[in-house]
Amino acid sequence: MSAGNTFGHLFRVTTFGESHGGAVGCVIDGCPPRITISEEEIEFELKRRATGQSNLSSGRKEEDKVHILSGVFERQTLGTPICMLVYNKDARPQDYLYLKDKYRPSHADYTYQQKYGIRAWSGGGRTSARETTARVMAGALAKKILKQKFGIEILSFVSRIKNISAKIDYNSISLEIIESNVVRCPDQEAAKKMEDLIIQTKAQGNSLGGVITCIVRSCPIGLGEPVFDRLEAELAHALMSLPATKGFEIGSGFSGTYLTGLEHNDEFYVDHNGKIRTKTNNSGGIQGGISNGEDIIMNIAFKPTSTIMNPQKTVNEKGEEILLDKVSGRHDPCVLPRAVPMVDAMVALVLLDHYLRHKAQCL
Repeated sequence: MSAGNTFGHLFRVTTFGESHGGAVGCVIDGCPPRITISEEEIEFELKRRATGQSNLSSGRKEEDKVHILSGVFERQTLGTPICMLVYNKDARPQDYLYLKDKYRPSHADYTYQQKYGIRAWSGGGRTSARETTARVMAGALAKKILKQKFGIEILSFVSRIKNISAKIDYNSISLEIIESNVVRCPDQEAAKKMEDLIIQTKAQGNSLGGVITCIVRSCPIGLGEPVFDRLEAELAHALMSLPATKGFEIGSGFSGTYLTGLEHNDEFYVDHNGKIRTKTNNSGGIQGGISNGEDIIMNIAFKPTSTIMNPQKTVNEKGEEILLDKVSGRHDPCVLPRAVPMVDAMVALVLLDHYLRHKAQCL
């Protein structure tokens, strides 16, 4: 029985470490051999996830220097388990001492205490977004394999923060455009409004949520397994395992429920290259749980950050009602800009795992 810290079937990733512990890291089992990878390539993705990037994120300063302990020799994977970690250099567990016996609203303090009878009260432990450092390390490797070997491109970006929505031209999205502003929104006008709103909300001691959209280009046909391991089900599992996620939709999503079948069905046609395509993509690139070769398009909802600077009513471990009138520590007023590479990573892990499963079954 899995304890919930391992993800994947053939490309398996186990993460370890707590927010204010000694280090966070991952063990990858099932990585194909002879894949060229370096610490610098992994650190590129970690820098996108890192704190302290701008005044929109937490002020925690972590260098996130990657240490590859096994499974790689002369910058090539060996086909054996890969262990990677980064040390926590700016951990401050003492900042959370006053919360040791208090349950923060909408955090995992209460549920972890009830489930295990113990919890890492310094910064949330395993529930902290710091854990996603390990996922991004593993995802960086998976992302490179998908791009280099199979031409699959994964592009995630912020499409909405609170009530500010971006106007998106899906055909023009690129990594360069996404990274051109601190919000990671490809609509520059909307990005400026989002940035201003986050700064304003931060000054008020409050937080914001929103939506990240992910596009997968050049995904091959045939990824996904019946019936419980449908590709969209596995993607939903992966993405909903990220901290602060509260919703997932693919293709037309909930908006498709307003359409009739005639309006919603994706009609087939043969393009000028003789390839079978669909005229529309309400299915979001997946039909019957299996990728159909069209772009996979997903939306992931992230709640407002639970830690805010305003007084809130709560209870302590004795069951006494108290006022939580101060909050210390370093926190994001909006998690979405830093969550973009986390979404990339989880999508990459799902797709690579399913590619390997597909090739193992369909010789």
